[in-house]
Amino acid sequence: MARVITGVVLAAVFVSVLVMALMKEAQVECEVCIEFEGRRACRTTIASSRERAVSGATANACAILSSGVTAGIQCGNTPPSSLRCSD
Repeated sequence: MARVITGVVLAAVFVSVLVMALMKEAQVECEVCIEFEGRRACRTTIASSRERAVSGATANACAILSSGVTAGIQCGNTPPSSLRCSD
């Protein structure tokens, strides 16, 4: 029984440290809207830098709008129709 309690406590500490580290790193939130092949998708991400947040939101939007590698690359190279970031 003591092993189970020790394991649960250690797991809780590990999760707490992980959450705190992730929250400390995430500082910028960006919403990107992409129009590709007549469709539009908007996605929001949080990252440690503006560039990473924009890249992540663009990739997420393009995952919805495109199918296949070629279309995904074309979509990723499309300038956003709107971009909003908060630091």
